[in-house]
Amino acid sequence: MALLSVIRRWHLREKVSIREIARRTKLSRNTIAKYLASEETVPRYPKRHNPSKLDPYAADLSAWLRSNQHAPRKQKRTLRQMHAALLARGYTGSYNRVAAFARAWRQAEQEQARTAGRGVFIPLVFAPGEAFQFDWSEDWARIDGERVKLQIAQFKLSHSRAFVLRAYLLQTHEMLFDAHNHAFAVFGGVPRRGIYDNMKTAVDKVRAGKRRDVNTRFTALTSHFLFEPEFCNPASGWEKGQIEKNVLDARRRLWPTVPPMPSLDALNSWLEQRCREMWEELPHPEWRDRTIAQLWHHERSALMPVTAPFDGFVEQTKRVTPTCLVHVDRNRYSVPASFANRPVSVRLYADRVVVAAEGQVIAEHGRRIRRAHDGGCTVFDWRHYLSVVQRKPGALRNGAPFAELPEGFRRLQAILLKRQGGDREMVEILALVLLHDEQAVLAAVELALEAGAPSKPHILNLLHRLLGADPPPPMSEPPMLALQVEPLANASRYDGLREARHVA
Repeated sequence: MALLSVIRRWHLREKVSIREIARRTKLSRNTIAKYLASEETVPRYPKRHNPSKLDPYAADLSAWLRSNQHAPRKQKRTLRQMHAALLARGYTGSYNRVAAFARAWRQAEQEQARTAGRGVFIPLVFAPGEAFQFDWSEDWARIDGERVKLQIAQFKLSHSRAFVLRAYLLQTHEMLFDAHNHAFAVFGGVPRRGIYDNMKTAVDKVRAGKRRDVNTRFTALTSHFLFEPEFCNPASGWEKGQIEKNVLDARRRLWPTVPPMPSLDALNSWLEQRCREMWEELPHPEWRDRTIAQLWHHERSALMPVTAPFDGFVEQTKRVTPTCLVHVDRNRYSVPASFANRPVSVRLYADRVVVAAEGQVIAEHGRRIRRAHDGGCTVFDWRHYLSVVQRKPGALRNGAPFAELPEGFRRLQAILLKRQGGDREMVEILALVLLHDEQAVLAAVELALEAGAPSKPHILNLLHRLLGADPPPPMSEPPMLALQVEPLANASRYDGLREARHVA
């Protein structure tokens, strides 16, 4: 390039002849004339092509290497095997050429993977109340002395950047619905749009472009809160970059400071309080002189008020076992004995299990969630078995549902079971909760124990006093029992009785 520059300068500026330039540079006059005639400032050389015996088979070898990347470990092919396959197809080159091609191919793939995430993006601006972004993440916390893996529902308002985190043990529909209820309550309203990825709890099938088959329950959620769902393109996390960054920021700022918690509810209360504190501490990324909390107070007026929480349950049909239990997620929950061996509707909420039949709720329990390596548990309500134990009072002694009776009932049972017929008497006392308030019955039992008279008649007497029942109204006698001769009060008759006794 330097020589070409000298040749052009000598000939075009200093008017040196081609012959003289050839003498000075030891180049041929034809070469110098060619450079000057082409008016090129940079010399160009013909591209060298060194044909290889592997060129006709390069496409096949690339396809093998690409499929080999995703094959199971025991099914991966070695380069020796690929070389043998090429020889069978007519390749006459060496193994070293195949190995060199594979090294170059891997380097190109690695470079492409490094640069795949780099691109050109457009900054986004959102109006107050326009949109929020949602995503799930996974983090760990110590709950009740055990390190637990949690599923974190994360929400972020796109204008003010106010964010909310809520922890769950599962990523299911009912958890998603519960997270929306709490997030909108904290935000103080609902934006007009919600931006999501293509999570299975919302999207049944991803179609071409922006078309999605949204499942029915998620559609009911959006219809209840009146916001429009918007789903990102697959593998396009930058379309909801605010919440993606919030996941990373939370792992750096928030989760290292989480103290050990006694329960999941305590953790969620702490997360909500800590998020509100961080709104006050963190400046807005665009308006650095204002905090997230100040922008949230401004945006709150643009949000649609929340009228009522969404009844976010997932309904399943189950058949009650002969032991009055329904099976849900490796756990068992009791229902009233009158529904044994019958189908019922089980409604799963994030924190409870509700059983309904014949148009009414027949049982409700706190939900137990077990991990895959844990065994299931059984949740009893002893009231559900009272109708059975009235027919079989002997089952009261070792009945599993009655192992967790209130302390007063347990003390009374220990006394009555020592008596003959104590089983039935205890069952009749327990059956009082079907007619009266349980706390009133329990109070009557405790008073009877304190008085040292643990018996059914005494407990009934105390219960009626506690309830303050009015005396029954006077009865009007039927005509057939009406007195024809009214008795007269005559005290002198007693004197006559005394004299007759004295004579005797």
